[in-house]
Amino acid sequence: MPPFAPPRSVYVHVPFCRHRCGYCDFTLIAGRDDLRDAYLDALEREIENAGWDESASPTSERRGRTCGLVPLYELDTLFFGGGTPSHLTGLQLARLFAIVRRRFTFSREKKEPAGLRRAARQHAEVSLEANPLDLTDEMLAQLAELGMNRLSIGVQSFNADTLRLLERDHSPEDVRLLIPRAKRWFDNLSVDLIFGVPGQSLRSWHETIQEAIDLGVTHVSTYGLTFEPGTAFTTRRNRGELQPVNEELERAQYAAAMDDLAAAGFEQYEISNFARPGFACRHNLNYWRGGSYFGFGPGAARHINGRRETNIRSTLGYLARLSRGVSPTFEVDALDAKGRARERIFLALRMNAGLSRAEFRLQTGFDLDELGGSAIKKHRASGWLEDDGERIRLSRAGRFLADRVVADFL
Repeated sequence: MPPFAPPRSVYVHVPFCRHRCGYCDFTLIAGRDDLRDAYLDALEREIENAGWDESASPTSERRGRTCGLVPLYELDTLFFGGGTPSHLTGLQLARLFAIVRRRFTFSREKKEPAGLRRAARQHAEVSLEANPLDLTDEMLAQLAELGMNRLSIGVQSFNADTLRLLERDHSPEDVRLLIPRAKRWFDNLSVDLIFGVPGQSLRSWHETIQEAIDLGVTHVSTYGLTFEPGTAFTTRRNRGELQPVNEELERAQYAAAMDDLAAAGFEQYEISNFARPGFACRHNLNYWRGGSYFGFGPGAARHINGRRETNIRSTLGYLARLSRGVSPTFEVDALDAKGRARERIFLALRMNAGLSRAEFRLQTGFDLDELGGSAIKKHRASGWLEDDGERIRLSRAGRFLADRVVADFL
């Protein structure tokens, strides 16, 4: 098995939101804007105190510090997620970016021919998740100036009733006005959309997808609403106040996303994600391909040298640990070689490209058919898995039942 590649991706979790939406079980804290500067202090400590391995740094560039020479890691992708990173003030966003850039640099495209005298351009994908109401012209300009080149906007719906039920604080009109403004600074705009919402009709979902297409975004993520334990929506469902959509309608809505977006020129490259050619999210592709990555902030996960670690989810707990000089790591999962190989199957089957037998053997040292032959045979017969002899992938029918299919490989 080849050695683990050094991470070239970083995820930074920013846990702050105006309020917690009823369906949300993400790692966040609402109504505590007073903690934002303390969070930045803690994040800076976490990054500076991380157990850096200079030999793993993919660049020889170094900077002197009072503590000695430290590696400056080169990145292909950087993702600020949440929570709502755009909920930080302009000064806090600038500090957030500066904290990361003290340890990380960006990969760049090759220089243009010397006669043109043009410097190499930033090649790394730098993403930030944002609430539509935060994205004023001033913030858009600042984000572009800082080096962000991809925005992921939490739109969720273009139907006012659906947005109210989801407890979102923006209106469809806010997004209709935002996207053209955002295009002045960003070529790569992604929107998140939710289907399977109580009271959401198939027609309304078609209309939401079409609005996203018409606005000219380059990437669409579609998620079926789930009732997670401990959320307000689950409590309301248990009281009979919310009625989940039936399975047939939810299936029809997912099919509508696949069909409508494909007809508009989007490629479905993963179970929930669609992109115009050249605009697939490179950061998330690294996850699904089993790549290595750093992760910082409350609840953030990282995958380094085959070892998976997750930070404590509580923002207050995260701040307390870092203030005492204690690692925020809460869980560690060091899979054995076979466990990592099975995980590679699970992640790869999320992607429409599926998994190559040759690549799987090269990456894991295992034969795919020896490790998962019974599951391949079972789901090839059911029609949920396609197998051309070189690679396996979920069929269209299999995408509706992805969790059931991949469970048989684990």
